[in-house]
Order: sequence, then structure tokens, then C-alpha cells
Amino acid sequence: MGALLLITDDVQRGQRLARNLDARGPCHVHELYEDKLPPPQFDLIVSDIEALTSDALIRLRRVLAAMRGGEIPYLFLVHGNVARAEAQAQILGASATLSSTAGTQQLLDALGRMHVQIQPTPASVWKQATEARHFLKQVLLSGAPITPAIADTGTDLVARAVGESGIYDWVRAVQQFDDATHQHCLLVAALAAAFSGVLGLRAADRHRLTKAALLHDVGKIHVPTQILNKPGKLTEAEMAVMRTHPVRGHAMLVGQGFEAVMLTVVRSHHEMLDGTGYPDGLTGWEIPDLVRLVTVCDVYGALIERRPYRAPMAGEKAYAILNGMTGRLDDDLVRAFRPIAAVFDPSPRKMAHSQTLIPRPQQVPPCQDQEVSTSR
Repeated sequence: MGALLLITDDVQRGQRLARNLDARGPCHVHELYEDKLPPPQFDLIVSDIEALTSDALIRLRRVLAAMRGGEIPYLFLVHGNVARAEAQAQILGASATLSSTAGTQQLLDALGRMHVQIQPTPASVWKQATEARHFLKQVLLSGAPITPAIADTGTDLVARAVGESGIYDWVRAVQQFDDATHQHCLLVAALAAAFSGVLGLRAADRHRLTKAALLHDVGKIHVPTQILNKPGKLTEAEMAVMRTHPVRGHAMLVGQGFEAVMLTVVRSHHEMLDGTGYPDGLTGWEIPDLVRLVTVCDVYGALIERRPYRAPMAGEKAYAILNGMTGRLDDDLVRAFRPIAAVFDPSPRKMAHSQTLIPRPQQVPPCQDQEVSTSR
């Protein structure tokens, strides 16, 4: 087995636990209140925090955000009040929990069950994802106008990668990126590319959906990084700044030759069918189909990606939230998105499906007339 990272608030207790786990492989003990982060080289993470205060939670989130990719299992050892600890574990995105009083063999068994879920991201996928991130970074930071031709190049990079390697491996690679905006745009574009296959769209429409998803958050280039990467809840003032990104993104692309519906996606991807979205409070049929499609991918992508203030959410849990947004998202499209969400089910029964390049097309009814932390 690979290396294990043990995060503890008591180094002596942590070292005793590490010695008990010596049989499974190397174990690195990280003291929670040590400012310097350990190197990101672990394939299992265990937290053993007895005094989980507010400060400890903030520090633990920081370590997890830096160390944990979407596919790295995380075991939360429970101290004290079980109900409170279980709630904290859920907030932190733990893969599983176990009592801190469990015997060594129970702990080894739990880690063994979690370890079988790990599959390394293929080098070819990582290379493609890195190339796409570099392209996006150059485009966003160059200061030059973003044109349809530039967007087409980025769209083709993502669509080709998803077609060759599958959505599962692409998302696992992108989840490792530190920049939240780059990670999110590439992840949502890939989800859109895969979703277009499920919907059985024509090639031109697949390209349009993927392109719209890639561009949807371009306005975040104008949001300060301290807001984008804040490891906690935004203040009202910070949220007001964050919510300017659709309008500013729309302004960036107006006059560059993009079709009108593409501009609408950039401006309106946070609109909800019940009128509770922003920036214009659109309702029902005021929201075009392409916007609805991107919004489904955007919400799901925001839930399963690694963010500075939380670990990635499990795919099934993320879909349950998506499915619970009745009246805000398009119900038909949410149901049609189910095969994409199933790809991220970590159970061994479905791991084989994760290698599918594009899920099999299915018939989807016409669109009918979306506060999760996805509003960021």
C-alpha cells in the first residue's frame, strides 16, 4: 500500500497510532498546528483530532484542501460526542468514520476497504489536463480579447480528452489543480462534453454546449483571488463582489463575435427557474435550454470539485443535492444527468462504468418550465 498521512493534535498519540499501523506501510504524522504543510504524496488520509475546536476545524480544512485530491480516501476518527463528530466529518467530506477507540485490526480493515477504491490517474490524462489548464491560464491572463476561435481551441482540447480517456479520469486529474477557477471551468466543460453524449446531441451542438461551459465563468478573472480562494464563508460584501462575475464576463465577450446564446450562458448561468437566481432574476422560459444545460453541469461540478473551504463531495451525495433542487433546475435535465453522476459512484460495482468514454445516449423529453455553496 502507499503512504498514509495521519493528522493529529497530539503528536505522541499520533506516533503511537502510526506504530500500530506500521504493518500497512509508511505513515507520516502531521501535527495539526504545524504551519508548514506536508508534501502532497499520500494516497490515504486519517485525522485523529480530539479537540476539534473552530480553530482546529479551520486548520484541518486547510490541510485537507492542500493534500486531498478527489480520489484520495479520508478516514475521520471520532472522539467524544458521536452525533457532533459525524456532522463535522460530513462537513469535512470524510469518506468514512471510525471510533478512535477501535482496535488496530478494525482500523487496518477500514483502511484496507478504502484503499481498494484508489486508481491512479493515467499519465496521458494528466498531460492532457495540464495542457488544457496551461491554455486556459494563458488565455485568461494575457489580457487579450477572448474570441470564438480561441474558445474553439480550448473546447476541442477538452472534448478530445474526454472522448479519449473518459470523464472519470479527466475529473480526477482536474481536481488536483490549485487554481479554483481553472479547475472549475475545465471540470464543468468536461461534464458538459460527457452530458452532450448522454443527450445524443449532434456534433455541432456538443461543441456549442462544451464551449459555453468552458466560457461560463470567464468573468471571475475580475474577482480578487482572496475572495475566490477564501477558506470559509464569504461575507455579504464579498458575495456581492462574487456575484458581479456573470455581468463582467458577458461584457468581456460582447462584440467579439460570439453568438447571442453563448453570451446568455455567461450572463445567466446562475439564474434559477423560480426566479431566485442572479443577476437578472429570470424565471421559467426566460432561461434558454443551453443555459439550463450548463447550469446543471455547473452546480454538480461545484459540488464535486476541491475548493479552498471544503473537500470534494462524493458523486452520489452531489447528485442527491442536484436532484433536490426541484423548481430551481430543469427536472428533465437533472434526470438525464443521472448517468454522468453514476460514473462517480466509488463502489466496486460501478468502477468499470467509470472507464466509459461517453455514456450511452438516451431519449430525453423536451425541457420543461436551481442554496448550496454552488452560487460562488
